[in-house]
Amino acid sequence: MKVLVMYVDEFSYTPSQKNLDDVEEVTGGSHYKEAVLAFIHVEKGDEEYDVKSREKKLVNHLKWASRKNQCKHVILHSFAHLSDSKASVEFTKELFVLAEQRLQNAGYKTAQTPFGYFLDLSIKAPGYSLARIWASL
Repeated sequence: MKVLVMYVDEFSYTPSQKNLDDVEEVTGGSHYKEAVLAFIHVEKGDEEYDVKSREKKLVNHLKWASRKNQCKHVILHSFAHLSDSKASVEFTKELFVLAEQRLQNAGYKTAQTPFGYFLDLSIKAPGYSLARIWASL
């Protein structure tokens, strides 16, 4: 799993193009302020492990990055462009649902960008140490 985390002052998206047939229709976008935005690429090799073990590893990393940025708001964004290897849609969606639940249970405010869509993104991010964190989990 590859993860690029950014602390953002502001983040917004609008759906541009649906790229998976089996996902719900989404027409509107969203706007967030002061959040940790996680670009997450789940790889085929992640499926060799129990989904809950991968979810725990992801959540621990997101909580660490959130603490470093003094933030309790996390946005999960499926971004299948950080590696050549891709996990199945089903595994990835399950991982995202479990990670979001664990974060919420720990007192974090969470959101997910629409799965299965290309999105128009607007990002305003400060330039300081730990505002951008790359990890291979």
